[in-house]
Amino acid sequence: MSKSIRKVNFKLSTIFILFIVLLNSVCLFATVAENKGEIVVFGNEIADDATPKVLERMMQAEASPISVIKFKKGTYHFYPDKGLEVFCYISNHDDVMVRTAFPIFNFSNLTIDGQGSTFIFHGRMVPFLVDNSKNISIKNVSVDWAMPFHSEGVVVARDEKNKTFDLQISDDYPYEIRNNQIVFVKEYYEHTLGQTILYDPERKAIAFDTESYTNISNGKKSAVQNNIDKIKYKYKIDPRSKTQKVLGIQKTLKVEQLKPGLVRFTGHKKKMPPIGMVLTSKGDQSINRLAPAFRVTHTAGFNAINVNVHHAGGMGLIAENSSDLILDGFNITASNGRMVSTSADATHFVGCRGKVELKNCVFKNQLDDATNVHGTYQEVVDVIDDYTLGVRMGHAQQQGFQIGVKNDNIGLVRLSESFFSYGRLTIKSIKKINGRYQKITFNEKLPAKVAPGDLIENLDGYPDLLVENCTISSNRARGLLISNPKNTIIRNNFFHTEMEAILIPVESGHWFESGNAANVVITGNTFQDCQHSGFNRGVIRFVTDDDNENIAFKNIEISKNTFNHFDNLILEVANTDGLKVLGNTITNSGTFPMLHPKNPAIKIKTSKNIQFKNNNYKGKATTILEKDKTITNVKFK
Repeated sequence: MSKSIRKVNFKLSTIFILFIVLLNSVCLFATVAENKGEIVVFGNEIADDATPKVLERMMQAEASPISVIKFKKGTYHFYPDKGLEVFCYISNHDDVMVRTAFPIFNFSNLTIDGQGSTFIFHGRMVPFLVDNSKNISIKNVSVDWAMPFHSEGVVVARDEKNKTFDLQISDDYPYEIRNNQIVFVKEYYEHTLGQTILYDPERKAIAFDTESYTNISNGKKSAVQNNIDKIKYKYKIDPRSKTQKVLGIQKTLKVEQLKPGLVRFTGHKKKMPPIGMVLTSKGDQSINRLAPAFRVTHTAGFNAINVNVHHAGGMGLIAENSSDLILDGFNITASNGRMVSTSADATHFVGCRGKVELKNCVFKNQLDDATNVHGTYQEVVDVIDDYTLGVRMGHAQQQGFQIGVKNDNIGLVRLSESFFSYGRLTIKSIKKINGRYQKITFNEKLPAKVAPGDLIENLDGYPDLLVENCTISSNRARGLLISNPKNTIIRNNFFHTEMEAILIPVESGHWFESGNAANVVITGNTFQDCQHSGFNRGVIRFVTDDDNENIAFKNIEISKNTFNHFDNLILEVANTDGLKVLGNTITNSGTFPMLHPKNPAIKIKTSKNIQFKNNNYKGKATTILEKDKTITNVKFK
């Protein structure tokens, strides 16, 4: 190579290097400019009640930006008395007036670092309210409540003949008895008996066969009603709403105090709960979800890293209409000897997009699912004009939920015909009339066939989901409840759940949670003694609310998992096109007595393109594979 060519190459290389340096400098400057803001440090001088000082600085952020908030390691208490009051429609929760010290509204590139601190909240507060923000990170903090939103007591005596049982209640759970009903009293809050379930204190998990004993029954048909049937409603009503669900029911349970801390329950209709079990109570279903630890809405980029949530009066985290959410080391665990962590789901994602990742998390002892990922069905009630629909929220706890934003793709669904949309429109505008009813105008003309009773869903409001290296155990309800037609990977997790470890539904009749499922990989997981509460269901279950043979689920792989199960039924499949069950090991644990010994290991119906290969069965089922007449040429192997 000539010297002149080498000189030219050298000059070009030098120019290229200078260009890269300059480019990096520009990028660095842009990053610094974007993150420009004060680093705020709070210390133990505010620990007695951190709410006023924290809130004061948060509310100054528009004029004086913040990039990082740090807390010197310690224990900080947050009281509602001086917190910011905000009314919130919270999906899958009650719609409530709450208070907060962390109103993260319209923030960009904010990090809150607890540096190992514990935040203890008092009463009806939402610790972190995140809305309309971008790139928010919260890390190295533990969240707890001084007094939990649930209550616990130990069963110390029972009498099957006289239908009574006695409960020993510690001083941690103050109560009073009103009109023969027990009411648990907290700071700024109280609850009745309501929803109940048993925990086994030795296993610190939901008690085996708890469904035989709980819920503690407390109602029968009202003895007197006069002209109730003459009340007529012009429009559809929700029988599960707060005003409707109490009609026609009177309390039948009676509670009396035998001595301080010892109470007797009379009138329970199921089996008397076993002595030594812990009865947990969280109040009536329609009013017991009001204080999640994290509420994230309309936010692009949210990270929770090394965060522990020991309790919340609702979910650990509820995210709505947000994108790119990563939880790494986000742990839900009970504290202070309690059986219960959060009183509802550990995490929940509604209408989220981009990616949702749950990695290296522990979800234990919560009173509902570890996670639930879905969209929202809304019901068409009016065809207003050629471009506009009037839609209604199906469930009381969906009120106020906005199904999408401008130009989002909306699918029109008629489930009697198909689980997939028959038409697609894009949003032009949404006009909220009230919490239940909205008017949506579309860019395109409505199809001629659209009619009241059809459903709509946001086809863009689903994420690519990863659940990896997580421990999900000792909780009520399911592990993962997934209605996601994008891509889902469930890999290398441990499950020990009271109900299904993984439930993949189309749910259109109660919660109106939209989404079927496609491209689901379930691999490398361990399923240990799931479904131990008494339900006759599979450990993994694909199911639809609507009784038809239409395909709802596509392209599913269940591979290289270990099922160590005390009972028979491992897998229930319906309405599926394309299922591969490969290289799984199924054994009988012997941990508990079998509840449903006549079941097969696997049930399949209304499905096609099913393949079993290289599976190792060591269980006790007489029949391994049970299938309906629609399925041919499928064998377990």
